Amino acid sequence: MKESDKIKIAVLGAGNLGMAIIKGLHESSLNERLQIVATKRKLPDTLPGSLKNVLFSTDNVVAVQNSDVVIVCVQPGQLPKIAGQIKAFIKDQIVISTITGLTLKDLHHHLGDETRIVRAMPNTAIAVGQSMTCLSSESDAQSVKVAEDIFSCLGKTLLIDDDLMRAATVLGASGIAFWLRLIRATTQGGIQMGFDADEAKFIAVQTSLGAASILAQNAEAHPEREIDKVTTPMGCTIRGLNEMEHKGLSSALIRGLSASYEMISNIKKSVDS
Repeated sequence: MKESDKIKIAVLGAGNLGMAIIKGLHESSLNERLQIVATKRKLPDTLPGSLKNVLFSTDNVVAVQNSDVVIVCVQPGQLPKIAGQIKAFIKDQIVISTITGLTLKDLHHHLGDETRIVRAMPNTAIAVGQSMTCLSSESDAQSVKVAEDIFSCLGKTLLIDDDLMRAATVLGASGIAFWLRLIRATTQGGIQMGFDADEAKFIAVQTSLGAASILAQNAEAHPEREIDKVTTPMGCTIRGLNEMEHKGLSSALIRGLSASYEMISNIKKSVDS
């Protein structure tokens, strides 16, 4: 995209993820170039007035007709109905799907073989410009570039094979919930040790940010090597780590990831049936 170009985006499905994308775009470097139409089946009584250049509608067709990029953020079971509404009105638009479990093949089945489709799997940290968004596409390079330009303003992006998108959904999108649960548990432990809730959360959040930053800012860093820097012989850190492992911390996390991964297959089957 040229820096002077206006970007007309339709967001079909302004639910939690759709709104997170909109808020993230609103706070991004693209904001002044955006024209966004967001659709919901039922509009709330009070619409967020702070979102400049965003219109809300119940009409998916009008939103698509007035867009260059269509971001589809609906539940998997809603796609057949929405595809039936918009398919005839998709011309040169780039369609970006965030729908869990539906492959590029599935999306082309519903939207047409010639449709320019990119799959994107962001997470809700997109609202604060810190998403991990995995992308996959068999479309032209320009379509992929447009998707990368949009989501790179909202965090980090990684182009992957489509057969890895199930895993990306679990590790990146569902992963937000898993990390939040870990932070919540750490906060609860802090409360048990004497901190009030706000102080415990503040320490837990900043400490998790610090741990992630160590790895993010040094490609050579490895979690185990960084752990070794904190643990000392007969110290409190190794005692705590060993107790957590005795209770199955790593195993529980891996089993949780695997359970989520298997669930995505069931989601796809429910759409196909």
